[in-house]
Amino acid sequence: MTTGLVALVFLILALAAPLALFLLVRSEGEQRVETDRESAERMARRDTDDGRRSR
Repeated sequence: MTTGLVALVFLILALAAPLALFLLVRSEGEQRVETDRESAERMARRDTDDGRRSR
C-alpha cells in the first residue's frame, strides 16, 4: 500500500513538473515586446550601458 502511494505521488510529480515549466515558458512569451531592428539595438545598448565607456 505504501509503495503504491509513493509511486502515485512520484507519477503525479513527474507529470506536473514539465507541465508547470511549459506553462511558465509560454506565459513568458506573451509578455515580449516586438520591435523593429533599430529599436531593438537601441534598447540592447541601453540595457548594457553602465556608465563606463572605453572610448
